[in-house]
Amino acid sequence: MKYTFSLLLVLITVASGFSQSILGKWKTVDDETGKEKSVVEIYEDDGKIYGKIVEILTEKKKAVCSKCKGNKKNQPILDMVIIEGLEKDDDVYDGGTILNPENGKEYKCRLKIGEDKDTLQVRGYVAFFYKTQYWVRL
Repeated sequence: MKYTFSLLLVLITVASGFSQSILGKWKTVDDETGKEKSVVEIYEDDGKIYGKIVEILTEKKKAVCSKCKGNKKNQPILDMVIIEGLEKDDDVYDGGTILNPENGKEYKCRLKIGEDKDTLQVRGYVAFFYKTQYWVRL
């Protein structure tokens, strides 16, 4: 009995090491140009996943979201929350939204850790149409 419990404890510890946390800082990369754009910090608040821009890597450091709607209109993009309300569902996070501050549009969002654990698949979609970016862990 003691041996079985010890073995179970070891297996749980090893298995937990294989699952990589989505939380932390990720460098965004433009899917069309391949250029680095910003750093987004993914964090958890009240059981849901959010992401905010914590650094801008282009010359647009003081840009505002002129095309956004509501309380984000004309607000600085730096420190703006662009990912909101995602929940873990097996190996993906979904059920929330992502904002593209360049065009002010909001999309349904799905995040998934890549095979190498240092890549984040970021997918924004409307119905069956989607666009995917791959962000890099910092």
